[in-house]
Amino acid sequence: MQNLKQTLTGLSLLSLAMLAGCSLPGVYKIDIQQGNVVTQDMIDQLRPGMTRQQVRFIMGTPLIQDTFHPNRWDYLYSLQAAGGQRKQERVSLVFNGNNQLSGLSGDFMPGTSREQQIMGTDSGTSVDSAAPAQPTTTPAVTPETPAIPGSTEDTIQKEIDSARPAAVPTPERIRTDDQ
Repeated sequence: MQNLKQTLTGLSLLSLAMLAGCSLPGVYKIDIQQGNVVTQDMIDQLRPGMTRQQVRFIMGTPLIQDTFHPNRWDYLYSLQAAGGQRKQERVSLVFNGNNQLSGLSGDFMPGTSREQQIMGTDSGTSVDSAAPAQPTTTPAVTPETPAIPGSTEDTIQKEIDSARPAAVPTPERIRTDDQ
């Protein structure tokens, strides 16, 4: 009996030691995000001549404010999804002597935001060719794929498409005179 107990204890310890040395398949790996999240809609809101405070309100605090280049703000963002390849995006904003936005460069370029495409209005932005030249790459645009019929996304889209505007009731004025 004593021998059986020692054997089971030894096998249990041996199996735990072997299990500890192995990596378990299916272990969850987290996404690692670093820096400022910058979207195309944020870039589309920028206009030449905006003050530093207006730009900070739209973009947030810059990740890098170089003391040697005080008129340039750099926004960096990197994402490593679940142990995969790391993706990095960069935007540099340049201000003139009056602390007004004069140009930008990086992975994003000004264009038409989604709201402006829907409403059919012009963004009024233009690319400043006098801005410092830095290598830029434009992200590949993937066309939206329609929802699978019968899916939750399709059901939600049908509900949104069938929605009709409703009149908002206007409250009556409160009478202040005694009657």
